[in-house]
Amino acid sequence: MITQVNTHSEYLDPILLHRRHNANDLLQVLREAQEHYGYIHSDAIDYLSEKLNLPRSKIEGVAGFYSFLYLQPRGEYRVLFSDNITDRMLGNMDLMASMCAQLWVESGKLSEDGLLSINTTSCTGMCDQGPAMLVNNIAINRLSNERVSAICELIRERVPVSAWPAEFFAIEDNVRRKDILLGSSFKSGSALAVLQQRGADEILNEVKVSKLRGRGGAGFSTGSKWDFCRVAPGEQHYVVCNADEGEPGTFKDRVLLNSYADMVFEGMTLCARVIGAKKGFLYLRGEYRYLLDHLQAVLQRRRQQALLGKNILGIADFDFDIEIHLGAGAYICGEESALIESLEGKRGTPRNRPPFPVTSGYLNQPTVVNNVETFAATSLIGLNGGSWYAGIGTETSSGSKILSVSGDCDRPGLYEYPFGVTVAQVLADCGARDTQAVQVSGPSGVCIAANEFTRRIAFEDIPTAGAFMVFDQNRDMFEVARNFVHFFAHESCGFCTPCRVGTSLLSNMMDKLAQGFGSPYDFAEIEKLNVLLQSTSHCGLGHSACNSVLDTIAKFRPAYEKRLAHKDFVPAFDLDSALSQARQMTGRDDKGAHLEREDESR
Repeated sequence: MITQVNTHSEYLDPILLHRRHNANDLLQVLREAQEHYGYIHSDAIDYLSEKLNLPRSKIEGVAGFYSFLYLQPRGEYRVLFSDNITDRMLGNMDLMASMCAQLWVESGKLSEDGLLSINTTSCTGMCDQGPAMLVNNIAINRLSNERVSAICELIRERVPVSAWPAEFFAIEDNVRRKDILLGSSFKSGSALAVLQQRGADEILNEVKVSKLRGRGGAGFSTGSKWDFCRVAPGEQHYVVCNADEGEPGTFKDRVLLNSYADMVFEGMTLCARVIGAKKGFLYLRGEYRYLLDHLQAVLQRRRQQALLGKNILGIADFDFDIEIHLGAGAYICGEESALIESLEGKRGTPRNRPPFPVTSGYLNQPTVVNNVETFAATSLIGLNGGSWYAGIGTETSSGSKILSVSGDCDRPGLYEYPFGVTVAQVLADCGARDTQAVQVSGPSGVCIAANEFTRRIAFEDIPTAGAFMVFDQNRDMFEVARNFVHFFAHESCGFCTPCRVGTSLLSNMMDKLAQGFGSPYDFAEIEKLNVLLQSTSHCGLGHSACNSVLDTIAKFRPAYEKRLAHKDFVPAFDLDSALSQARQMTGRDDKGAHLEREDESR
């Protein structure tokens, strides 16, 4: 045992040293340890427990919360197929079945030789270029039968992922329409130069004048948030950029961080000066692990340009730096208080609010949490002024909005518009034809039917974090909603019973309808479950879990009615079907080997 612990110390000690033996960095320590060893070994947990002075139960609890962390071996190659609805539409399940067959491994299990495991994961943020997968947490997109077969051969030959063909990992921005942000010729340091001339008070005033609202979907006033945090008492103030865009169908942050990172980091630095922060964090979703080195390089360049670090731009009391924390596969960490818990090395469980992060955020200190697009927009406001920004969009929704367009259209990708654009205009621009429905803002958002396409993307009509998923007349909207329901059941953090149990019950109900055991009784049960989730769930995940089902029942009812095979209630469990394996083993399939089923039509 001592020899084993010493072996683990060889790779754990440098990680702990880099993280300054800080227990708040537990998630990062575990993630980096797994990248070295392949999973989090039991002896490694003992070693970390001693070095970080943490109970073993807490370390195991944190590791067990995040789907990208493993307490048991998952193989040298850990393959996760993205299972968003758009990946399903592109044939991801057939591709996964093909890989499982070629490599003789069962989905969800470790291969007998311990070489690999294959499973599904939630949306990987590659909806514009799917089907996609993660291999050892590195993204590969545009999967095809040929590419899957090539990957199988590389795995058989045990070629390290770092030596795989570069084209497998080529990820495009796919910017289709630019406006004030994506079309900006922003130069690094230009907004900070204005700050240097005008001061923090003037910058805050410009953000207020701009009427900028948070681009995460809730739409809270950015200027008010910064002001509340600025005056909140505390020993330290913090800036946090929420780059954990886990909402299926959303991928704008991926592009902004890849090609517009300076705008994002500059916006964070402006905020730091306004609220008096010395430290900032970029919380990057684990699916975007491939961006980490690039973003670290951008930060280092900004330090060399005196745009980060001590005495920024020569201002004696302006010290601010940014650290990147990588998530590990937990959708709930997109909720700002859950994200802060994760930053502190804990399970990503949403906090009770109030108090809000602006007064009690990271380490219970005043903290501003804005998303990637919001911080990028503040750089433009700092450079061009609040009045300029407020003059774009609508009276209630100023500025522009970036939409992540995917699904049944010729040109998926990013589209930026001034607020107020109609759904119909976006559909025309992206080459959508014969469109049946659009899901705006992901599974937690709203499903728009064809008679609503004149509605507008704006806080006063259809607010959105950015997802815009297109479904043509060939799509079964029941199956779309069913996919969303399974997503919520998978991503529930498990903290509160209504959500933990309710999302599972909803998932089972949709499966029951899909398997031919549906009746009007099940519609009534879904309605009851929605009331329960809305009134008793701890956070927004539970509140919105039924949205897609209720929307599609109301707007695409025939997709449900054709699954109502019974007039009265029938149980989901079919004993006769469950005995099919026994019949196969005995070679019997005659009438006597089947259970008689009552004719519900009588």
